[in-house]
Amino acid sequence: MLIAEVCANVQVKSIDQTYTYKVPEKLKFLSAGWRVIVPFGGRKKIDGFVMNVREVENPDFDFELKEISDVIDDEAWFTPEMITAATRLAEFYLCPLAQAMSLFMPGKSGKKISPKFEEYAKLIRPFSPEEFKRSPARLKLLNFLSGRGEVSLNEIRAEKFSSKTVKDLEQGGYIEISRRRIFRDSYANFPGKKNNFDLNEDQLAAVDTVKKFVAEKKFGGFLLHGVTGSGKTQVYIEIAKSVRKSGRRVIILVPEISLTAQTVRNFKAYFPDLTVIHSRLSIDERSDAFHKIRNGESGVVIGARSALFTPIDNLGLIVMDEEQDFSYKQDESPRYHARIIAEEFARVHNAAIIFGSATPSLETYYRAKISGELFYLNLPHRALNQPLPTVECVDMRKELKDGNRSVLSRSLKKLLAETLKSGGQAILLLNRRGYSTFVMCRECGEVIRCPDCGLSMTYHADGSLKCHHCDIEQSTPKICPNCGSKYIKFFGTGTQKLEQFLKTDMPDARVLRMDRDTTAQKFGHRKILSAFERKEFDILFGTQMVAKGHDIQNVTAVGILSADASLNIPNFRAAEQCFMLITQAAGRAGRADIPGKVIVQAYEVEAPAVVFGCRQDYEGFFKSELPGRKELFFPPFSRLVKLIFRNTDEEKAKMSAENTANILKAEFSFSEKRHEVRGPVPAMIANYRGEFRFLLVIKTEDLNEVRRIMIEHDLQKRNDVLIDIDPISTD
Repeated sequence: MLIAEVCANVQVKSIDQTYTYKVPEKLKFLSAGWRVIVPFGGRKKIDGFVMNVREVENPDFDFELKEISDVIDDEAWFTPEMITAATRLAEFYLCPLAQAMSLFMPGKSGKKISPKFEEYAKLIRPFSPEEFKRSPARLKLLNFLSGRGEVSLNEIRAEKFSSKTVKDLEQGGYIEISRRRIFRDSYANFPGKKNNFDLNEDQLAAVDTVKKFVAEKKFGGFLLHGVTGSGKTQVYIEIAKSVRKSGRRVIILVPEISLTAQTVRNFKAYFPDLTVIHSRLSIDERSDAFHKIRNGESGVVIGARSALFTPIDNLGLIVMDEEQDFSYKQDESPRYHARIIAEEFARVHNAAIIFGSATPSLETYYRAKISGELFYLNLPHRALNQPLPTVECVDMRKELKDGNRSVLSRSLKKLLAETLKSGGQAILLLNRRGYSTFVMCRECGEVIRCPDCGLSMTYHADGSLKCHHCDIEQSTPKICPNCGSKYIKFFGTGTQKLEQFLKTDMPDARVLRMDRDTTAQKFGHRKILSAFERKEFDILFGTQMVAKGHDIQNVTAVGILSADASLNIPNFRAAEQCFMLITQAAGRAGRADIPGKVIVQAYEVEAPAVVFGCRQDYEGFFKSELPGRKELFFPPFSRLVKLIFRNTDEEKAKMSAENTANILKAEFSFSEKRHEVRGPVPAMIANYRGEFRFLLVIKTEDLNEVRRIMIEHDLQKRNDVLIDIDPISTD
């Protein structure tokens, strides 16, 4: 009897296992990797993934095996490498195997993807007009095809030729009908753009260093640290050329879909066989892209984090551009970080991996400069030796004291007016706070902070302030405890409010908003950026998506509103996020011949993140931030695990978290490694859709030991516990 072990595509922790099915005679061709339809739980049928197929000579089962009902695709969907990768991912992130397998599909369901084909007609036999005196339609079609090679049947139908005429000529042996697969690709006609300058010495040195590893086909991890405008993309391209010349393939990762179009434009001029993968494409487009990659028709894959999970083989290079970006972390199970997965894939393939950024994450910079786990490559100058933009920091407390209650400082208003008068363009970034709401005095800039850890207190709906790190709770003050001012309020301004202000205060300016609302449609980012690049608008403003990666030559001015807002998020990465945002946004200005100017608006102008961000001094910020991370045992000195306990009963959720905390502390007491357990504390969103949520945060210098202990206590099987390894935040 031929049997198959099938992973049911039911993403429930309690049934995270494979199930045995009988393989019917009609499906004897099955092997590991096929997607199939199987009966499951009575009469219900679901899709699943074949993990193994084997012959059993003397079956001895206590029950009658059910048969696999059907297959979904025309070929095995998962390669052996994909199955191995999914298994490792599930084991590392403690998630159901079905969830990990789903990452490697265009969609999460078992929908059959129908390839699209187009038919072509071709003249294959000479003909004479005497032959078709009574068939003028056939003669007309033959004349239409004569000397034209293959012609699409769609084009033939458009010329009003009937299907019967086509069929008659095919049966008569005059024409041949062939069928060809059509690949749906929204980027097929996307133009490429080559740069017309030579690499400078720093760029050449970086290229040569990585190419040595490429030539030897061995793993190498690199941090390419280059100031904004230093030409990191051209370094990627030159190394990718070397990889493709050797017959190996390349993955280029970008954090935001908004950056895809520019990256495609830069690479397509050199690599016409590239393929794009991201979530805004249709399932059919992603399926066609997978097919091209599987069959070796694509040498370069560009996309967001999902581009890692394609059936690519013979991989020689992975580039993770803007590696510091939080978008590389998935916020639903499996909660993987693309940086960790990409490096693991590079090791498996003996490929080079480049982490590129003007503002690397502290963890990556530490690995390159302190621990030596990565090779450090530096591009300290802009590619064409343009100067970095000048940066002015405006204290919004002083603006308020001087009577300016506008969201724009007087300096920024003046800069915008001068820029528009000279024909330049401007970008305005509004650094919103996300879900966090903090309390701040507009008079002196004082933020209500935890007396123990110094993180900002979070305002809750019941009017209280809570620290999500230390679980300290206090009432919200009515006046500022620092200066006694009554101007103490919840902080935050939205992009729609800014848009209204700009249209009222600057009626002659053509303004364009870019945020989640305006980019919801497919290619929304591309349409907005293209219109701005064509100078149809004067001011582009929006959230963080306007701050990273864009290279628009006519932008000479940048304004950063609420630059220090992220400092008040109760997160150990708050300062890092603030510094990165200022540096990245400032880097959009002055990328051509005209020098750029940046206005940074803040309340906490003395904060190191603001000071070093305005100086665009990464090394200075790194040295100022690292001691605090070390003292509080945060990354890069530890790895984090966040556990979220949830229940419709608040007391049960809290008790479950407390019991687990006690178990973990008892286990860690026997360890020689350093582990810390913080919490439980209420989650940032303490009541979500009727469920109360409490957090535990584990800090550890031995992640494997923590994972082992969690598995021993079956935490990964509990539906009331969410596990997040290497979380971005602790709230």
